[in-house]
Amino acid sequence: LCSISTKVAMKIKTISRTQEDYVRQSKLDITKVHHNRDPTIHPFERAREYSKAIVSSKLDKIFAKPFVGALQGHMDSVYCTSTVRNSVVSFISGACDGEVKVWDLARKATVWSANAHQGFVRGISPDQTGTSFFTCGDDKLIKKWVLAGTNESTVEPVKTFTAPHLLTAIDHHRVDNQFATSGDTVCVWNSDRDEPLHSYKWGSDTVLSVSFNPAETSLLGSTCADRMVCLYDLRAASPIRKFALSMRSNKLAWNPREPFNFVLANEDANVYQFDMRKLDKALMIHKDHVSAVMDVAFSPTGREFATGGYDRTLRLFNTNGPRSREVYHTKRMQRIFSVNFSTDAKFVLTGSDDTNIRLWKAKASESLGVNPGRQERKQQLNNAVKKRYSHMPEVKRISKHKLEPKYIKKAASIAHIQNDSQRKKQDNRKRHSSSDDANLQPLRKRAVLREYE
Repeated sequence: LCSISTKVAMKIKTISRTQEDYVRQSKLDITKVHHNRDPTIHPFERAREYSKAIVSSKLDKIFAKPFVGALQGHMDSVYCTSTVRNSVVSFISGACDGEVKVWDLARKATVWSANAHQGFVRGISPDQTGTSFFTCGDDKLIKKWVLAGTNESTVEPVKTFTAPHLLTAIDHHRVDNQFATSGDTVCVWNSDRDEPLHSYKWGSDTVLSVSFNPAETSLLGSTCADRMVCLYDLRAASPIRKFALSMRSNKLAWNPREPFNFVLANEDANVYQFDMRKLDKALMIHKDHVSAVMDVAFSPTGREFATGGYDRTLRLFNTNGPRSREVYHTKRMQRIFSVNFSTDAKFVLTGSDDTNIRLWKAKASESLGVNPGRQERKQQLNNAVKKRYSHMPEVKRISKHKLEPKYIKKAASIAHIQNDSQRKKQDNRKRHSSSDDANLQPLRKRAVLREYE
């Protein structure tokens, strides 16, 4: 017999892995679990994610504790407040009795205080360096103060300016050594001169507020008592554009990330967002307040803003959302006159009629302090899952739920009935009139009564 030797080639699959990928270095480390992400072997993945989104939305409402603390010390209503752009802990407030206080937010304590004006403190604005700030009051005086505390018992202003008329607001330029005041006219000052550089007047009524654009620093906006909103360019000798709303606006705030957009806090309980390039209609109308909106302030991120009003509530809006995402209130908080975001965009400060300054979290369920890595990654996963399933009815219902006082719900119910009645009247008018007379403009376009150039 002859033996025939055959050679057969065989393919052998081996498992190749390093020890560091699956072995813990110590008992404190987490055991590594290798997960196959093939969707065919995980048929219930979407169902698990959906249930996780519902649970995360519920936990956000359960652990929502937005109130952080209160700054007490004023003897009269807090009328105006301001944060310092290059400092997280410094905060300035002015009251209706003329007192100005500088606060340390980390310690919730007063650094120094002074009787700055006779009557109301109408406006506070820090300079471009963040080392000093300006105040204006009913006594027609503009005073410059050093922000840092002194060892002396009484604090005196560094410089005093005398305005030709009563003052209602003040705002400082973001780059240059200039500031603007409002009153009978809008005046632009240089801190090295005693007289205003420019004076703008368009109309015969009082200018209520003035605000510099933080990005396009030569642009200036103001609101007037005659329902007008004016825009100015410091490079020109006259105002550039003006338009009128149905009711007067109490405050104007520019978006720090979108230089052409600004919002108006209006007396009709709405907040109007405009693009200065298209002033014939509003970009969006933000609703939920039931009384006049007194102040509005943008977050440094430019994605949200806070409003405070006569209905004694603080509301947080997304720039692309018509309804508020959060509403904060307490039993003792009265009408809110001023609202500010902290420079790190994590807190909101309000000054109200009950002499207190309250500190709130921008995200109600966010935990304070340093989060461990695992907790932070888990929070990021929960946020991603909630965003993915935010269109689902149950997740939307839970996220929209807000605890509001009884008087807010009653006023909102009455406003809803009135708006519904107005809508029915418009439908009947359209149904029983000719086609030319029935062309009704959208609400965002009806908000602007007239535009001037």
